[in-house]
Amino acid sequence: MLTLTLLAKAYNNSNLEYAEKFLRSVLKDLKVETEVCGTTDRGWIQVSISGEDEKVAMRYLDRELGFCPISIDNLQKFALIKGLLLGFEKSEREIRVDIGVFSPRVIDAFISLQHLQAHLVDGRKLALKKIAELFGFCVNLPLQVKIFRISKEKERIEAIISEKQLNQYRIWIESLLDRLIVIGSDQNEIQQALRKNRLTRDTLQIESLGLFENAIVCKFGTDAVGLIPKIGRTLRKAAFSVFSSRKIFEFLRE
Repeated sequence: MLTLTLLAKAYNNSNLEYAEKFLRSVLKDLKVETEVCGTTDRGWIQVSISGEDEKVAMRYLDRELGFCPISIDNLQKFALIKGLLLGFEKSEREIRVDIGVFSPRVIDAFISLQHLQAHLVDGRKLALKKIAELFGFCVNLPLQVKIFRISKEKERIEAIISEKQLNQYRIWIESLLDRLIVIGSDQNEIQQALRKNRLTRDTLQIESLGLFENAIVCKFGTDAVGLIPKIGRTLRKAAFSVFSSRKIFEFLRE
């Protein structure tokens, strides 16, 4: 039996129940038994897999979700890994990203303000708080990063935003469509909330950013901020942030 830690966080018990159903659904054609064992202290989902096709199941889950590196010893320079943004309020010079390193102790990756300025706002000397506001940075926002410096002695990991992540932001900006980021709900819950609050006519689709992190794409002219009070009545456990393509586009054009 293999016990694995997915690069996917659960934020509540209903998330864990959904994760169990998700595993059964996507692996139903394989000869494996799966069980959600719980989560780490930081919320990363841990699962057990056993059976004839466990290696096939592992490859599938690695491709679709990824696995936590667990230890800094398992990280390599220039590796690409999806992490979740942590708080940045206490720093004006860098943001922290949880990339699933937690044994024997938690070690986060850091992205410098200088890098964010260079690659997100065309090198403008913008404050971290303003960049976070523009790009809808919030706790547990998924970010794919590239590891560029590892110091095992200092227990420090430095990273930059990956080209794939930057390209996603470019596509979002060029669309000129608002996106409402929803943290803590699966796509089915979000779809039901949109229907219940009669918001389907204001939205185009739901983009998956992670198992419980999604972006609602608004129709042209729909303000994502205006959806929060309505959809928030139904998704009470979720957290929200807004990626306003028009605001970023106009800012960069100045």
